[in-house]
Amino acid sequence: MPPAVLVGAILIEEGPGMKQLFGLESEPYSGKWSLVKVQDGAALDRKIRDSGWNFFFMAEEVKAVFFGALGAEKIQNALKRILGKLEPQHFNGLEVTKIVAKRFLGVSYTTVSAHSRHIQQSCYLDDTEARRASQHSAE
Repeated sequence: MPPAVLVGAILIEEGPGMKQLFGLESEPYSGKWSLVKVQDGAALDRKIRDSGWNFFFMAEEVKAVFFGALGAEKIQNALKRILGKLEPQHFNGLEVTKIVAKRFLGVSYTTVSAHSRHIQQSCYLDDTEARRASQHSAE
């Protein structure tokens, strides 16, 4: 069973030394993505900045919807779809910003919203090609 994801959860793409560099505790979530154990994105941002790195927040919100009751597996599937949508951009983090359960005409549905995050040394966000090259060199 996948770990429970709540609003404010941060997923990072596992890279060599990423957890050791920042002293992060995490647990495997899905594929190469891990769920970071921190209070919130601001706490993680401070920890990363204290190490001399930067933690970018992308303004574009990405959503996935599923029907039926709220559950950890359904949220995980929605996050997999979100990660699939964001894969071409090669960001190495994701922050869950909303999980909203609603009903319409008696049908339950849930919307999961997230924003891309990216950890890198430079204070200027690398372009897509540089992020892709960085991920491939880490592999």
